[in-house]
Amino acid sequence: MNDESEGALHHIELWVPDLKRATREWGWLLTTLGYTPYQTWPDGISWAKGSTYIVLEESPDLSGRHHQRTAPGLNHLAFVVASRLRVDGLVQDSTEHGWTSLFPERYPYAGGSEHYAAYLENSDGFEIELVAAR
Repeated sequence: MNDESEGALHHIELWVPDLKRATREWGWLLTTLGYTPYQTWPDGISWAKGSTYIVLEESPDLSGRHHQRTAPGLNHLAFVVASRLRVDGLVQDSTEHGWTSLFPERYPYAGGSEHYAAYLENSDGFEIELVAAR
C-alpha cells in the first residue's frame, strides 16, 4: 500500500428493494460516468472505476422497501462530471432512466451560486449529486 491509497474509498454498498429496477437506473448512471461492470451474483451487481466499486444488493436481510435520504444514514452520493454541459445532458437524459430532479426551481445552483450541480432521486429514494468539474 502506498500513502496515496490509504484512506481512499474502497467500495460503497447500497441495499436496494428491487435489484432489477436498481440495475437499470444505477447501471445507466454508472456506465455513463465511466464505470464498468465488475461482479454479479444472484442478489447483487457491482460496477468499478479505478480502484473503487459500487455494489447494489437486494439482501434477504433488508428491513424496508424504500431508502429515506432524510433519515439518519446516507443522504446522497456526489459524482464529479466533466463540464456544465455534461451535467445538463445527464439531467435531460435521466428521466428516461428512472431519475427525477430534486430542487428543479433552483437548478443548477441549488448548492450555492458557485456550485454548478444537479440533484437527482431514483425510484427507491436514493439521491445523487452531479457536480460540474469546471
